[in-house]
Amino acid sequence: MAIVGIDLGTTNSAVAVWTPEGPRLIPNALGEPLTPSVVGLDADGTVLVGRAARERLATEPERTVASFKRWMGSGHVTRLGRGQSFRPEELSALVLKSLKADAQAHLGTEVTEAVISVPAYFNDIQRKATLDAARLAGLPVERLVNEPTAAALAYGVESKQEGTVLVFDLGGGTFDVSLLELYEGVMEVRATAGDVALGGDDFSEILAAAIAEDQRVALDTLSPGDRARLLRVAEAVKRGLTAAPVTAYEIRLGEEVRRGELDRARLETAAAPLLHRLRAPLERALSDSGKRLADLDGVILVGGATRMPVIRSLVARLFGRLPLVHVDPDTAVAQGAAVQAGLKARHAALEEVVMTDVCPFTLGIAITENARTAGATQVMLPIIERNAAVPVSRAHRITTVHDGQDHIAVEVFQGESLRPDDNIPLGQVPVTLPKAPAGTETAEVRFTYDINGALEVEVAVISTGLRRRQVFRNGANLDEAEIEARFAALAAIKLAPREQAENRALLARADALYADLRGDLRQHVASRVARFEREIAEASGSEPEALRAAFAADLDALEDHRFRF
Repeated sequence: MAIVGIDLGTTNSAVAVWTPEGPRLIPNALGEPLTPSVVGLDADGTVLVGRAARERLATEPERTVASFKRWMGSGHVTRLGRGQSFRPEELSALVLKSLKADAQAHLGTEVTEAVISVPAYFNDIQRKATLDAARLAGLPVERLVNEPTAAALAYGVESKQEGTVLVFDLGGGTFDVSLLELYEGVMEVRATAGDVALGGDDFSEILAAAIAEDQRVALDTLSPGDRARLLRVAEAVKRGLTAAPVTAYEIRLGEEVRRGELDRARLETAAAPLLHRLRAPLERALSDSGKRLADLDGVILVGGATRMPVIRSLVARLFGRLPLVHVDPDTAVAQGAAVQAGLKARHAALEEVVMTDVCPFTLGIAITENARTAGATQVMLPIIERNAAVPVSRAHRITTVHDGQDHIAVEVFQGESLRPDDNIPLGQVPVTLPKAPAGTETAEVRFTYDINGALEVEVAVISTGLRRRQVFRNGANLDEAEIEARFAALAAIKLAPREQAENRALLARADALYADLRGDLRQHVASRVARFEREIAEASGSEPEALRAAFAADLDALEDHRFRF
């Protein structure tokens, strides 16, 4: 039996396990450490997860979906193919099921529990949606770990360096920043901030818009296939500009092949609004922690998007130093989640490691300051302010605002807005009290927040001693009936067998190549696909590996004859 750590990412996901030698990444069925967070439906209704699905984004956009992490907890529904509808939790569950299967196959034992990372700035609804996804995948999860905290764990365990560090985590769909102090085996989070709608995908989108502008094409007139191809080329250009100052591109839109090039200066100009948005969370984290730039001993870059020179240049300018590159930005979070799993399992090698965290959002209640004022409205009264170190307990006294008031319904919210309706409602705790003139009866409201994200709210009536207590923990957005129904529905879905993963990924790659080519080359691809399918069906022993290698080599050669992307 094993506890694993999982980075459930917007672009890619990964699973790792703690070993006496440290965190170890677990390869998927293709032998790769990263599994694309992409889900698709094959022609026969089989669900594809990972690289095989990603290869189909351009050729089967109506039956393939990516970046669904951004929709977690929103109620968004994606329709794939005919009649197949999925919520983000269900799509994420399919990715988690794939990761669980990879871990069990690699470890040779059952995975009984997981620690899953989430963006530090995920709110209560988004965190609960992540737990729903885990339950739908049949994966018990008691602990969620913030992504930058996980990255810091990986960094701290590996480097054993001490000091104050800032984790700059820019992934495919979210941006987090956390400030930590590392000393004598203790990793203390001092502050965290972020933007759950800012990531590498946004830089790909602005590059897609730049390419469309250069080619004088209106984005809203493109077919789903052309738009998918445009985003694929934009992603390739983004990677190209990471390695070189100028990148050329070629793309087929409709029946026409378009060519052009983009340089880093163009990216930086187009990305100026995104780069500006990165500053606010950085400034908030520094302000909340009480630290100055001069207090920082290092900046750790996490997330694949931080490979972009425009991001590294921004960090260097803002902090006046080069960022640290001790950890792999693509896998640091998964490795840190594995460290957290090791801490939970009380592995002896981690006995000297202590991890503390903070409450990322303000927790408070709705109050009416003066009910006798015309047009009086409710406001948010903070009980535990954001970035308070956890575990933490805070109390505040409230009084009645109406004559003869015989009850108080303490409404609990999460968020930073003055207006309760603009925050996330967590629930309420009702109490009864003796009738008396306004301002006479008093109740003490105590919030206690623990390391696992559970909030206990106790309301005590001072005059009578009556107490009401309720715990708001990382539970579920979906009720039990919905969980059971969706679990059964997902269990009935036919997932592509792990042993066919390499074949399906190659065939999906060939499909994408076929869609891009024309004429004789296209027919050559079709005949080569038919030959490969026949050979694989008839193969035995070690033949499949040789057949796959030959097919991949043929695809490489064919790609040399087409336009680049």
